[in-house]
Amino acid sequence: STMLLARFPRVSLAHLPTPLEHLPRLTAHLGGPNIYVKRDDCTGLGTGGNKTRKLEFLVADALEQKADVIITQGAVQSNHARQTAAAACKVGMTCELIFEKRVTDADEAYKTSGNVLLDRVYGANIREVEKGTDMNAAMEVLADELRADGKTPYIVPGGGSNPIGALGYVDCAFECVAQANREGIPIDYIVHATGSAGTQAGLAVGLKAMNANIALLGIGVNAPKDEQEEKVWVLAQEVAEFIGAPGCVTREDIVA
Repeated sequence: STMLLARFPRVSLAHLPTPLEHLPRLTAHLGGPNIYVKRDDCTGLGTGGNKTRKLEFLVADALEQKADVIITQGAVQSNHARQTAAAACKVGMTCELIFEKRVTDADEAYKTSGNVLLDRVYGANIREVEKGTDMNAAMEVLADELRADGKTPYIVPGGGSNPIGALGYVDCAFECVAQANREGIPIDYIVHATGSAGTQAGLAVGLKAMNANIALLGIGVNAPKDEQEEKVWVLAQEVAEFIGAPGCVTREDIVA
């Protein structure tokens, strides 16, 4: 099944495989099924996080297109932006971040510490726009400005969620199943957070592409159920086609 991904360019940014850790006390406390956590906080790039898997494929695509600047967007304290800034720094590209001021009553620490501090350490250029701005349009405008300046920009969508980025979670599905087989852990369900849709779309396609028979449940972080499922479903179909396994995912496989 990993052959499905072998033809896509990829740069090594993450420490993989991430651990699959048993939580015996939480399992006992809840009195239900055995709970394991897939430690994707341990991906290792710029303090870690799940977007690093996506960036392995996105940054490789950017390098293949001879880009020298990566543009992305998010909230001021975006984990995705921090990992993108770290990835750009690691491969020697400039990073431009556009932040939407989504938190209206933010104090000074929110604006300057944590991820913002790390973004600056990684050398990213930061600009802020008002809440409600069309972020994709803002990235396109910046890309045009950079091109006029002789640069070759590459836009990474918010959350790294497009068919290329979602390959990181197709690969993660393969990794989870291989790990479970190796360690003798029968996985019935994978439960995860779903927002920009790339993680869920990638996992859904990866699991179905290898007939893993593992159910997937996304816990929505912002959109209502119907809206989130539709968003994931649209992307999942694109991802399935992209890896050469069209039709492997059905609408019923997408639950959020």
